Amino acid sequence: MRSGFRVGKIFGIEIRVDWSWLVILLLVIWNLSATFGEIHHDWRAPLVWGTSIIAAFLFFASVLAHELAHSLVARARGIPVRDITLFLFGGVSDLQREPASPGAEFLIAIVGPLTSLVLGAFLVLLVGASVGPVQDAIADPAQAAAHLNPLLTLLIWLGSINITLGLFNMIPGFPLDGGRVLRSILWAATGNLRRATRWAAGVGQAIAWIMIFGGITMAFGAQIPFFGTGLGGGLWLAFIGWFLNTASIQSYQQVVVHDVLAGVPVSRMMRQDPPICEPACTVSSLVHEHILGTDARAFPVVDAGRIVGIVTLDDVRRVVREAWDTTSVGDVMTPASRLVVVTPEEEASQGLEKLTSADVRQLLVVRDGELVGLLRRVDVIKWLQLHAESMRG
Repeated sequence: MRSGFRVGKIFGIEIRVDWSWLVILLLVIWNLSATFGEIHHDWRAPLVWGTSIIAAFLFFASVLAHELAHSLVARARGIPVRDITLFLFGGVSDLQREPASPGAEFLIAIVGPLTSLVLGAFLVLLVGASVGPVQDAIADPAQAAAHLNPLLTLLIWLGSINITLGLFNMIPGFPLDGGRVLRSILWAATGNLRRATRWAAGVGQAIAWIMIFGGITMAFGAQIPFFGTGLGGGLWLAFIGWFLNTASIQSYQQVVVHDVLAGVPVSRMMRQDPPICEPACTVSSLVHEHILGTDARAFPVVDAGRIVGIVTLDDVRRVVREAWDTTSVGDVMTPASRLVVVTPEEEASQGLEKLTSADVRQLLVVRDGELVGLLRRVDVIKWLQLHAESMRG
């Protein structure tokens, strides 16, 4: 989900929006306009659509609050958080590594649903203080909103949807929050993160297939408690199940990959003595003397023995062919000040985390300011392929 756009920062955490979020935003607005229009026959179209748009954005602000709670607790436990991304299924916090203990995992996982539940309960109670008992509002928010003004209608819908969001995320389907709570308990019981992840992912896949089967039966007219019936709702539930199944598998694979690379130093898989070039070298010379005839696609740039940057095939592609003879490598390289580097003694799992975090194909391997090698993503993949049997085990 790196195809969207940045919208700002909150508490130092970058907030991004994936393009798929725009699809669900429009669907939520359209669905709310139909719901509010059906409940309030006396509302004019501008009021219906205006309330729907505000409610939709406040809902995603609630999702953002949910993810911020995860991110802030994770950061307090020493886990870097790159960003929060809003996408088709809500939001996701990009934690750069797994929690260090079951307790940390439990706290990070549980705080999101608790935030949604507390926010939802507060809004429902606020409406209840204005119009009467809250039991009816929780049981049937649409009926409870029938005689409310636009503000209270918006609040009761927002409150009920946050309660639903909190409860849904507590389903023990890894990697949902409830699944991560389950994994933390299994981790504490077994003392083995990989085994706990495998079991939690298995539960997540089972729940995912129940969702898929339930969604298909809904599409053919079956009535499922809480979810109802109908083609649209059934397909959506099946789609969520498919996404959860895929996420469960991928989450377990990530833990296995980290486990296989743990304890392996970067020096075991780095490319030693990589081909280098000087900043004064022209792009034309780089292409004909370095790139052609080799599988290398990135070249450290060294000036008088000092690392000044790195130039890649992507950098070359941004230069028009006619300017190759007059453009120097120093003009197109990524300077050293912007590079993420790794030491040969670091674990390969840390190197992979840095490759993924920086979204690059290679990292300079540096010791005491001197270049000693190049860690390429392709080399990490080859290592994993060679150890595929261990991964399957």
